[in-house]
Amino acid sequence: MALFDLLGRSWSMGALWQICEHGPTTFRGLQERCEAVSPTVLNRRLKELRHAGLIDRGENGYEATTLGLELYQLLKPMRNWSHRWARCLQRSS
Repeated sequence: MALFDLLGRSWSMGALWQICEHGPTTFRGLQERCEAVSPTVLNRRLKELRHAGLIDRGENGYEATTLGLELYQLLKPMRNWSHRWARCLQRSS
């Protein structure tokens, strides 16, 4: 449940996804990728994700740890499912 609590916070999963999907990035680069996130929220989420051992700061900025990449691989299949779900919702409305 602790994992779902962490990932359910605004921009936690989005930040982790962007780092895993596109590679290491600086704070400013990640903020551009996440567009609508405030600097305060992003900073808080990055601290939480670092504390959880899912990301770390490297030479090129924030990067996924081995655990973070493993979690990303587990979450990736949900992307395909969510696209199918969205199409179903569009058809029903």
